[in-house]
Amino acid sequence: MSFIISVFKELLSLFVDDGSLALQVLGLIVVVAVLVKGAGVSGLIGAALLLVGCLVILTLSLRRMVK
Repeated sequence: MSFIISVFKELLSLFVDDGSLALQVLGLIVVVAVLVKGAGVSGLIGAALLLVGCLVILTLSLRRMVK
């Protein structure tokens, strides 16, 4: 049983290595979805916001890891 739990934890860590990074990306997705669906922002602008937002989040995460 402990082997199965260990394997599950390893699989989970493949997708969520940095919890704050995952939460920030999920938050970004929610904000952009609300903007596109609720505020009527163009889908192309929403895609650009996702791209820029993910790049900013990734850059900040890398800076935290380097320090």
